[in-house]
Amino acid sequence: MKKYILLVLIMIIVASLVLTGCNETAGGDKSWDNVKAKGVFVMGLDDSFPPMGFKDDKGEVVGFDVDAAREVCKRLGVELKLQSIEWTAKNQELDTGNIDCIWNGFSISEERKEQVLFTEPYMNNRMVLVVNTSSNLTKLADFEGKKVGLQAGSSAADALNASADFKAKLGGVVEFDENLMALMDLEKGGIDAVLMDEVVAIYNIMTGNKDMLVIDDALSSEEYGVGFRKADKELMKKVEDTLKEMAADGTLAQIANKWFEKDITTIK
Repeated sequence: MKKYILLVLIMIIVASLVLTGCNETAGGDKSWDNVKAKGVFVMGLDDSFPPMGFKDDKGEVVGFDVDAAREVCKRLGVELKLQSIEWTAKNQELDTGNIDCIWNGFSISEERKEQVLFTEPYMNNRMVLVVNTSSNLTKLADFEGKKVGLQAGSSAADALNASADFKAKLGGVVEFDENLMALMDLEKGGIDAVLMDEVVAIYNIMTGNKDMLVIDDALSSEEYGVGFRKADKELMKKVEDTLKEMAADGTLAQIANKWFEKDITTIK
């Protein structure tokens, strides 16, 4: 009798496990399957964020992140679709399904982790102040009463809000739709500095032959990652694993050398 009861209990447990597995399969994460089925991976980006993603002289969207994403899609066997978005509406674009990811120098923060699923960081960055070379501003302490520009909705805005004491000493904060517009205003003397990503600042100064420099003091340091919907773990993992493969075989380093003249990637 005891053996019979034990056998019945074992059968119930096994049946329960089978049903649970079926339910998980039926209602599980289909994010990668959906992308694979449609054959298209939609990358959301700010197309005015050189060298990560921007329009070249021919109007084509290019950049480090674009090249990296294109190689990822090639290896996964899907087509890359570039979808330009308003950076301030990036989360809405992702949540409504208009894009599959946010991939464009997307800084990882604890606040953003609550809304977005990130890959492991693939690049380090600092939030720095760009000034005209004729300026006498050389350190953070020099910015009391000064007017600083930044891109609306960017990690620069987050970094500034997190540095409450520094922000309180400023003479004003001016928001722009794009970093390029902020730099143009700096060039004209409309603002005293632009707070922005260091990798973007250096690229713009070099390629634009701008009479500007980055001060040594950084407001904060951060890391870039690719952002997905919180539920899209399978899709995130596919992209992350492919980036790791590219790092291992040297492809990611080649892409970095093209845009930065050295490998500044961090994903292993």
